[in-house]
Amino acid sequence: MGTVIEIQGSGVGKGIIRGEALVTKEPISFNNGVDPTTGLVIEVGHELKGQSVTGKILVFPVGKGSTGGSYVLYDLADRGLAPAAIINSRGDTVIVTGCVMGKIPLVHKCDKDPVATIATGDMVEVEPEKGIVRVFKN
Repeated sequence: MGTVIEIQGSGVGKGIIRGEALVTKEPISFNNGVDPTTGLVIEVGHELKGQSVTGKILVFPVGKGSTGGSYVLYDLADRGLAPAAIINSRGDTVIVTGCVMGKIPLVHKCDKDPVATIATGDMVEVEPEKGIVRVFKN
């Protein structure tokens, strides 16, 4: 049986979301960094380039780029291509607004660094109303 690590933060959204983590130590720009028609990371030089955010628990430190990123998150959600949830070390205005618009669950302002605690492929449970993230390590 594996270990469960709990992270406490602030959340936006409802429900309990479970899924596989996709983690990057790099900030993400959704405006010109993620293709809204495919859900693929397209930013040149980004460590996730070519990977899909669709249906993943997307973990990254903070967003970057312009306010257009909020609309890309909304567009991804509208097309069914959004991450299942987002976990940030520090949620910025662009990411928080995009998550609210697209109804994408978000936990941020975490008591443990999610980028250092969660690894790509980990199973994660997000309970945004309580600001809780559970990481299931094997």
